Amino acid sequence: MKITLDQDACAGSGQCVLIAPDVFDQRDEDGIAVLLQGEPGPELQDDVLEAARICPARAILTRG
Repeated sequence: MKITLDQDACAGSGQCVLIAPDVFDQRDEDGIAVLLQGEPGPELQDDVLEAARICPARAILTRG
């Protein structure tokens, strides 16, 4: 699975970090999400898909 994070669209809600902390983090200065792993392993797939599903800004895109 490959992940794309649109930081310009990110609302900084932090839901992705709560659901998949091994994949996402937030910048201290503004709360915008950052991608820690662009291609996480299969063991993280369900968490990443859930994070993308609940992202209020639809800033997380997955493929593969």
